[in-house]
Amino acid sequence: MAIDMEERKTLGIIGGMGPMATAYLLQLIIEMTDAKTDQEHLDVIVFNRPQVPDRTAYILDRTRPSPLPVIQAAAHALEGLGAGCLCAPCVTSHYFYGDLAGCVSVPFLNMLAETAAELQAEGKRSVGIMATSGTVRTGLFQSALNQVGLAAVLPPPEGQALVMSLIYDEIKAGLPPDLEKLWRVEGLLRAQGCDSIVLGCTELSLIKRAAPLGPGYLDALEVLSKRCVQACGGRLKPAYESLLA
Repeated sequence: MAIDMEERKTLGIIGGMGPMATAYLLQLIIEMTDAKTDQEHLDVIVFNRPQVPDRTAYILDRTRPSPLPVIQAAAHALEGLGAGCLCAPCVTSHYFYGDLAGCVSVPFLNMLAETAAELQAEGKRSVGIMATSGTVRTGLFQSALNQVGLAAVLPPPEGQALVMSLIYDEIKAGLPPDLEKLWRVEGLLRAQGCDSIVLGCTELSLIKRAAPLGPGYLDALEVLSKRCVQACGGRLKPAYESLLA
């Protein structure tokens, strides 16, 4: 089936939170698009802004610089360049989702709501969350999951410390992730009866490139990639209709 070029939207990506996750999102979008020629891929504008103040730092300590004005400026810039759909490959930035979606006149994809919808469609009931302490503290994923009737399960404090160490001490620092930390957190979540686990930080998505994960994992960045293709009028490869490992 031919793609209607008139109905396609240019995707705008607010990147840099972090930079490697942004690059991986673009890679996933290209891999998920069922394209036989260059011209059948999406038009994408990436605004890589690693200078955005740390989201978790601000959420946990309001005396720190707010990332909101910088992210809003990036959204305005992308809209001005012709982006017809926006996204931010950073889960914690969705703390500001209402302000971000409200500052532009084009659709702004909500990675958390889309991930919850994907889990609901797969028939899951109890979801373990691996995310930053900022995301956990504000209940972002818990709220998104509860809104579609799913139970949210968090790691105990020692498990959350391991998640933060994976994200900040290793992945953001450009070091190989210590997979033993991941398996220990998984064990703590499975012990609470989870039937699935969400990689709820885009930095954690990069772990899949180091090692295959076990069954029942869903990567929020993969969900965002899938929705980007669909929302912008691209054609999704059948292999990516279901994303749950």
